[in-house]
Amino acid sequence: PRRSALLAQIGVTPDAVIPADIDESPLKRELPRPHAGRLATEKAKAVHVNQPDALVLGADTVVARGRRILPKAEDIETARKCLSLLSGETHRVYGGVTILGPNGASSHRVVMTSVAFKRLSQQETDRYIDSEEWLGKAGGYAIQGLAAAFVRRINGSYSNIVGLPLFETAQLLRGLGYNS
Repeated sequence: PRRSALLAQIGVTPDAVIPADIDESPLKRELPRPHAGRLATEKAKAVHVNQPDALVLGADTVVARGRRILPKAEDIETARKCLSLLSGETHRVYGGVTILGPNGASSHRVVMTSVAFKRLSQQETDRYIDSEEWLGKAGGYAIQGLAAAFVRRINGSYSNIVGLPLFETAQLLRGLGYNS
């Protein structure tokens, strides 16, 4: 839903949204930037194989602190651990985008945004955990919600943190002949 809403902001309405069922686990010693790029490409390929005449966009968002890839928070313990790692620190959000078109056309980009979090109090963390906004989110937070109050500054694409770097995605689409 977040990526569809982001695409709508730049006038792109997908004909279909088809989830790619791939293993999103990092490979051994895989760094955050290549991980985001690999997942975006694997997602696009997984869908494109059954839609070879379509223009297919695959995307993935990876939150990292240093070389450490933070997981999608699926439970309270993971969410707390992620917020603890991010509290008072600067982390990076990598957005991988791959577009595959008919006749083997392809385009790919990985965008990095730096995000500085304020130091979180126990009360702020507890309140955020209670909100459940973190559920299923890379790094355990959603900047477009309550977590916006934790962000001291960003350097780079805001939409990348939400889930899709719009400027770069629009450029890739245009490069493959898509005009909204």
